[in-house]
Amino acid sequence: MSLNKLANIPGRILAKFLTRPTSHYVSFAVYDIETLKEYLQPCDVLLVEGDHRISGAIKYLTQSTWSHSALYVGNIIDPEDNPDDPKVLIEADLKLGVIGVPLSKYTKHNARICRPVNLIPNDSAKVISHMMKNLGNGYDLKNVFDLARYLFPTPPVPARFRRRMISMGSGDPTQAICSSLIAQAFQKIKYPILPQTLPVDEDSAKTLLDIRHHSLFTPSDFDLSPYFKVVKPTLEKGFDYRDINWVNKEETE
Repeated sequence: MSLNKLANIPGRILAKFLTRPTSHYVSFAVYDIETLKEYLQPCDVLLVEGDHRISGAIKYLTQSTWSHSALYVGNIIDPEDNPDDPKVLIEADLKLGVIGVPLSKYTKHNARICRPVNLIPNDSAKVISHMMKNLGNGYDLKNVFDLARYLFPTPPVPARFRRRMISMGSGDPTQAICSSLIAQAFQKIKYPILPQTLPVDEDSAKTLLDIRHHSLFTPSDFDLSPYFKVVKPTLEKGFDYRDINWVNKEETE
């Protein structure tokens, strides 16, 4: 066994522990497979509130509901495999690395769709190509150890340092975490997520946007980004609150 594989054993053991589901997960914003099939488009980012032990650490550090992200690429990963529920999302999984997964994996999880606006077909293809090229790469296991330190209730980490904490990792280009992998793909085409704004000079109203390092991105950044549209299938279908069948209807009248 190589030294690299030997060094990764503790990380794999810890990853197995951290990916066990918690018992207090509550589902509110979930979508069935048919709804996701109808509304997801290539390059949409699917944000997920995870139900694993490590999800709590990520949510604490990001001060957000969202602990995981995956990119929708369509049925191009393995088109012949399971046509009823094909692998159409690419994600960085803690135990398995960068893999394709079906929509059914997240139909019981709180989720949100974030869509890049006005993405031209050629750039969309480049984003998807980057994700496809990373299939089979490993998860950055050093990041697992960094996150594991924050599983305890309200650890004493000042808010200004929390983003830095989640960005720690080995820096190995063949290793990834979920949000950094997707951020890298969009940076390939210079599509903004949450860029830094730099003034050109004191006398000018113009500004320049500076790309942040991909390791600094978290799942919630796609939700916060002014350049990604939040798509809510319930509203897209044509929502009318008057059509809701309440359990205790007489109490609402």
